Amino acid sequence: MVRETAVSSPNPLLRHTLKQFSQTLRQMTTSYPRAFKFLIAYLIYNDGIMTVNTVAAIFAASELGLGPEQLVGVILMIQFVAALGALLFNQLAARIGAKRTVVITLLGWMAVLVYAYGWLRTPAQVWGWAAAEALFLGSSQALGRSLFAKMVPAQQESVYFSLYEVSERGTSWIGPLVFGLAVQLTGSPRSALLPLILFFVIGCALLLTTDVRQGILDADNELPALV
Repeated sequence: MVRETAVSSPNPLLRHTLKQFSQTLRQMTTSYPRAFKFLIAYLIYNDGIMTVNTVAAIFAASELGLGPEQLVGVILMIQFVAALGALLFNQLAARIGAKRTVVITLLGWMAVLVYAYGWLRTPAQVWGWAAAEALFLGSSQALGRSLFAKMVPAQQESVYFSLYEVSERGTSWIGPLVFGLAVQLTGSPRSALLPLILFFVIGCALLLTTDVRQGILDADNELPALV
């Protein structure tokens, strides 16, 4: 006689996490729809950013012949330039507002991809291209997080940023999948860069149509002089 094996119940912590995620998502879509729309915009354009960062080394090695030592040097340079870019764009955000500044960085990402497809031909050019990419890197993400923080209710930031982090990880596979499929269809990592522009176009369009000012008011937060 075969004894049936009891099926263990789901982990209580996992159940609680899923329940909290569901409740927070429901509350955001109903009470803070502008914050939810902004989150969708961020997830889309950030997936594009992370994908470009991931595939840039593949592109540089396969299309331009950069060796491991050169790639390490480029990666180190990116870290320094990204810090500088964050400072510069933070100053710009103080002058024109964070939303406009994020839009500018997204336009910069589109230009970086177009340049890589049409004009990036030599290993020497990679340094300038990577420096331009690094300028937009930290500011696009940091300013996005700053705006999101202003659009969620005070004292509940940890709950909403948990949703933010989970959502970010849950969508991180889309960009690499798009790039991989494009490589399969075109046979060229260079051509596969072009579909990644859509992540920035869609993210930028959603951001431009999001009333961030009203979103901040929805959360009963203090409205800054510039948004």
